[in-house]
Amino acid sequence: MKLWRWLALAALPILLIGGLFFAVIASDDDEDQPASAITADAMNLSAEVYKHKLTVEKYCKEFGIPDQVMVILAIMQVESGGKGGDVMQASESLGLPVNTLDTEASIKQGVKYFASLLKSMKAAGVDLNTAIQSYNYGGGFIDYVAKHGKKYTLELATAFAKEKSGGKKVTYINAVAKDGWRYAYGNMYYVSVISQYLVTGGAKFDDKTVQAIMDEALKDQGTRYVFGGSTPTTGFDCSGLTSWCYSKAGIKLPRTAQAQYDATAHLNIKAAKPGDLVFFHSTSDTADYVTHVGIYVGGMKMYNAGDPLGYADLNSSYWQAHLIGAGRVKK
Repeated sequence: MKLWRWLALAALPILLIGGLFFAVIASDDDEDQPASAITADAMNLSAEVYKHKLTVEKYCKEFGIPDQVMVILAIMQVESGGKGGDVMQASESLGLPVNTLDTEASIKQGVKYFASLLKSMKAAGVDLNTAIQSYNYGGGFIDYVAKHGKKYTLELATAFAKEKSGGKKVTYINAVAKDGWRYAYGNMYYVSVISQYLVTGGAKFDDKTVQAIMDEALKDQGTRYVFGGSTPTTGFDCSGLTSWCYSKAGIKLPRTAQAQYDATAHLNIKAAKPGDLVFFHSTSDTADYVTHVGIYVGGMKMYNAGDPLGYADLNSSYWQAHLIGAGRVKK
């Protein structure tokens, strides 16, 4: 967001949501929505970000984008981690010095600009990833993509940054930047960075049993991990969450991760389907081999009682190092 001071702000729909090839545009007319619009949910968000969820919901509703709550939270995670006052880094969008706005004013301003950015995106006929990258680059990127095929690509984001920076490069250390650099204008990897905190499809499943499990699980998304917890009142640990949620779908599971592993048919993770369990070893110091369990939701993602409760990417180095495999409840 540091580029806003250089942009003609009055002409920009301003940077508001980065990373969203996972969002849904709120609209009264479904035909106005681009074909690529799909729902999103958040994963790997910190407790500091989740504590702002109610405020984000309030302003998303006020500005007509109630479906964008989780996307806004993902942006907040990237911009500030939910810490400090200007959590959306929105001060510069008003021509103010960096970090001028307080927390609520920052969220309000961020959501307002995101709604404006989505409208500009639709008017130009470009895709959602373009709008996401424009949160970091400014509205000029929407016009740029509109003239170059109307669809975001990393190549276009890179070319735009190269042009604006005059070819100047800076060091950039992030898993998405394999070469360890970016051009010195915004962040050409912004879409990829935001996407690390979103899971496509939201919690929508064809199977009614899986849907019932996830409907229950999502009631406590963002709450803290509680060792030994097994109800919404006490809070949840990993196996407490799975046993509670599956019970609401009529499935009785044993209480511990090891016992749940022993009670399921074991599968390679590549064969896992939404609703299966995912098991891990050596995540804590216990006598059991199996020390953690989550709910597989598809696309190498799981929902689990981390800290806080929420989605996690099974491709991450941490989970890969501890992964045992999947387990399917025996019928």
